Amino acid sequence: MAYLFTSESVSEGHPDKIADQISDALIDNFIAFDTEAKVACETLVTTGQVILAGEVKSKVYLDVQQIARDTINRIGYTKSDYMFDGNSCGVLSAIHEQSEDINRGVDKGAKIEQGAGDQGIVFGFATNESDHYMPLTLEISHLILKELAVLRRSNQEITYLRPDAKSQVTILYSDDHQPLRVETVVLSTQHDPFLQDEKAMREKINDDMIHILMPRVIAQLSDKHQKLFDHQIKYHINPTGNFVIGGPHGDTGLTGRKIIVDTYGGRGAHGGGAFSGKDPSKVDRSAAYATRHIAKNLVASGICDQALIQVSYAIGVAEPTSFYVNTAGTAKMGYDDEAIAAVLIKTFDMRPAAIEERLKLRQPIYTETAAYGHMGRLPQTVEKEFKLPDGEIKTMKVDLFTWERLDFKNELAKRFGLA
Repeated sequence: MAYLFTSESVSEGHPDKIADQISDALIDNFIAFDTEAKVACETLVTTGQVILAGEVKSKVYLDVQQIARDTINRIGYTKSDYMFDGNSCGVLSAIHEQSEDINRGVDKGAKIEQGAGDQGIVFGFATNESDHYMPLTLEISHLILKELAVLRRSNQEITYLRPDAKSQVTILYSDDHQPLRVETVVLSTQHDPFLQDEKAMREKINDDMIHILMPRVIAQLSDKHQKLFDHQIKYHINPTGNFVIGGPHGDTGLTGRKIIVDTYGGRGAHGGGAFSGKDPSKVDRSAAYATRHIAKNLVASGICDQALIQVSYAIGVAEPTSFYVNTAGTAKMGYDDEAIAAVLIKTFDMRPAAIEERLKLRQPIYTETAAYGHMGRLPQTVEKEFKLPDGEIKTMKVDLFTWERLDFKNELAKRFGLA
């Protein structure tokens, strides 16, 4: 039986995503100058105010208030009209030292025996329905908001956009889980006040989103996915009417409230732990990346069409307490999930220190993850610059989204007899 499935995304200017980006900017700055820093930072943003809280064990001192302001300005909150801007908002820091009770379970004699920073369950997921092995509903939702941000920053074709926005995409799937057509697109975008009447304003925004934004989005998809868009699509653009009041003035934002947007858009599963604001000793983050890495390489190897991987940990213990695989009946070559799990356990060392090393997680790579999803992104090497309060500047090359590399695809294909 055919069915509809929906995923949503939020822009970098959404209040929760502002909080995520500030928290991850702090992580990056600590790790840039102290690769072994242990950090757990939460951020709250509201009208004219930012509150930073959390625990840190590091040898470096940072101007955390300035890092928060720089992040807010980069996102685009630079005008007092928004009732929240990086230059004038208050920034309160309540960051303190990490508990020794936690630290003693993580730091042990040999680095490889580093214990998990907390107990927990994590999931990784991959599907071959899109080129990036992601659910197509989420991939398109993210792409809509990325392109909207490009239009906002260029301020040429559309001149009234503000940073806050949300998208939602519904796709009709066949009974064998193949995407048939895009059914509905929902988009709410913050905007400047209009001088004309509300009806004219709504017509203008609706027309710009459908005839300027969406063609740019569709053009970035593969040919087969472009064909999913037809004249029957239902568009709901700013369905409540005005969206002038937005960002932290419209809603309070908190770190870690968009975990489904961050992962798989409601497909697969989620262990419940947020990513942003946590250094990689926290398996909520590092092991979630590792399981995504495994799932993506497994599907790319051709052994199955989709894969869900679960791993669990005990605080202070290096070895996982469980490892689970579910290919939803899509496994090839007569393999069952138990046999696939046995091969994966021998292939991937899931101890926290091994994950950090394999995926190069002790780099300042996290700010880029904090908007538009942690998964399905493009692996790349970039140059970044960091500055200490005393003026010291550090420039370094870092590898982004290493968990998206298909560096185990061929090895897994060989192990499963597909190459």
